[in-house]
Amino acid sequence: MFISIGSKNPAKIAAVEQALQGYSFELISVDTESGVSAQPLSDEETIKGAINRAVSALSVSRADIGIGLEGGVQETKHGLFLCNWGALLAKDKEPILAGGARIALPDEIASRLLAGEELGPVMDEFAQKQNVRKKEGAIGIFTNGKIDRIEMFSHVVKLLLGQYEFNK
Repeated sequence: MFISIGSKNPAKIAAVEQALQGYSFELISVDTESGVSAQPLSDEETIKGAINRAVSALSVSRADIGIGLEGGVQETKHGLFLCNWGALLAKDKEPILAGGARIALPDEIASRLLAGEELGPVMDEFAQKQNVRKKEGAIGIFTNGKIDRIEMFSHVVKLLLGQYEFNK
């Protein structure tokens, strides 16, 4: 199976590799645009970004499957929550969608995002680290390392693969 992921982010690539353990596959990562804002502010926008990445990943490669993963936030009456979505696209099929873990962001982070900042740079400053989005992610920081970005997105990819296999 030849799979293309619409990202060069090491955490997203590792998530796909982790989810595909035990499968025979070749993975290529392609730099794609999400077609949404740098900081998606809703489930709908985050889903759209994941679909756009899957479509691009499939269209620019000879892959059997394109995968798009997108992180964003969703405002609720309980606060601003991290959200993450994935899309799997096989040739001549409708996209398969799956979402993953959610946690509330601290008010000091949420207020900055709602004011127009992007989570990645905000988290770098907050955690006093570089490239948090390519490593543990905000989820890793705020769960004290219990879940990191790779594991979070790997879960989403497993949900996508399971649906793909079920509907084959």
